[in-house]
Amino acid sequence: MRFVLFVLLFLSFAYSLGLVLANNTEVGVNLLFSQAPTMNLGLLLILCLILGIVIGILLALLIFRVLQNKWEISRLQKVNANLQEQLTQANVVIDRQANAPTVEEAVYGSTATNVHDTAAVDVNESATLTKHKRD
Repeated sequence: MRFVLFVLLFLSFAYSLGLVLANNTEVGVNLLFSQAPTMNLGLLLILCLILGIVIGILLALLIFRVLQNKWEISRLQKVNANLQEQLTQANVVIDRQANAPTVEEAVYGSTATNVHDTAAVDVNESATLTKHKRD
């Protein structure tokens, strides 16, 4: 990779040198609001080329960053939708488990708890009655 970069750098330098040597006339540059001193046409071409490359790279980075942010937002929206679906499924499972019968209800039926509760109340009432008899 370094070798390819070195070759590209050498070719761009050779091209710039060729532009300066082939276009050696002096020209005046009008910048609309001011007048730049006369300079070599080849040097002016190189400066314009470098300025165009720098502006192009900056715009490309800006556009790439915008696209990268859009891709990230869409990816996160998909992940968010997936997590919302998992949350909904987990809530359904929790509701099922909360409304599921207990082991006693499943084995003895729904009346087993009521019978057990009634017996406990009877025992408590007899204890209360005995206590009143002692007093």
